[in-house]
Amino acid sequence: MTILQIFALAAVQGAAELLPVSSSAHVIVIAKLMGLDPTTPEMTLLLVMLHTGTMFAVICYFWRSWRESFFASRKQFMRAFKLIMISTILTGMVGLVLKAVIERAVLREIPNAEIELLFGNLGLISAALTAAGVLIIVAGLYGKRASTSADLGVRESALIGMVQGLCLPFRGFSRSGATISAGLLLGIAREKAEEFSFALAVILTPPVIAREVWRLLKAQTLTTSTQGAHLAGLFFPSIVGMVLSFLAGLLALRWLSSWLEKGRWQFFGFYCLVAASVVFTFYRIGM
Repeated sequence: MTILQIFALAAVQGAAELLPVSSSAHVIVIAKLMGLDPTTPEMTLLLVMLHTGTMFAVICYFWRSWRESFFASRKQFMRAFKLIMISTILTGMVGLVLKAVIERAVLREIPNAEIELLFGNLGLISAALTAAGVLIIVAGLYGKRASTSADLGVRESALIGMVQGLCLPFRGFSRSGATISAGLLLGIAREKAEEFSFALAVILTPPVIAREVWRLLKAQTLTTSTQGAHLAGLFFPSIVGMVLSFLAGLLALRWLSSWLEKGRWQFFGFYCLVAASVVFTFYRIGM
């Protein structure tokens, strides 16, 4: 993988991460167009590390509002921590159940099959983009018009967490798009839905990184004499990609967040439907 390819993937990830259009779907399609296999351990680790770069950009960008929302007092922090943990636990439960069902039912004919084998399936990505697009359009057009003082409680956190769990196995089903849409449909104010969605992303990303690092190491057969150099070669593209996606995310955040705040949520859904059609065309021609 060349530096130019890593730069292209990082730029796409950084630009698309804050929009509810599934940055991973865009990155996977770009990777395929460049002749890369998005299902390999090296590529799945790179994709996760690209998310990590934009996660740090999100932390930098949202830190002030999080400090006011989550860290203003010990009581406020404990309440936010409880809601985030409830949501994250339910995300894990739903995601693990879906993973087990898919691996044992859909992929049962493949020895030692893992869910990552589906990550490069453009037909499935197209279907996931379509589902995300419909959800976003419904939330944008018919979501409850909540005020900025709308509350987010245990029920809302649990439902958002379960929706997030549905997104984990499917590239193209935008995590932020689904969770923010769920919040809007539950009557949560847009600002609070955004803050909560990206807070969940910060909690969710580290264990996903750990899983992909473990998967990458397990897939490698290394000798003691070449282990250090080989590992450096494996992780270098991911680290470079993380740094580049962080920079791209910072550059794009102000414009993207400003556009998101103008109440044009449903337009992201229409874009997802167009993107789904393009991806499905690629799938039909056997890309």
